[in-house]
Amino acid sequence: MDLKEEVIKKLKEVYDPEIPIDIYNLGLVYGIEINGNNVHILMTLTAPGCPLANVLPQEVKEKLSEIPGIGNVEVEITWEPAWTPEMITDEGKEKLRSFGYNV
Repeated sequence: MDLKEEVIKKLKEVYDPEIPIDIYNLGLVYGIEINGNNVHILMTLTAPGCPLANVLPQEVKEKLSEIPGIGNVEVEITWEPAWTPEMITDEGKEKLRSFGYNV
């Protein structure tokens, strides 16, 4: 498994507490940039003013730091483009349907 695959696997272990789905399949991760063993994550939150603005980025850093040999992990929050439910992956939509959501 290459580093990007490992990063994605770990991102799928970080959940938005308001929506029962991981942040990767929720569509909150806009970019994964890897330079050697250093990782830069560009992500958003479901809404500006989200009370988890400090919590989720820190949780992402902690999860990615569990990867053996990982270097520096940076998490950048952006509001452009604004997150919409259309950004949820097909896998994410399937998970939401299993919880009774109509997506």
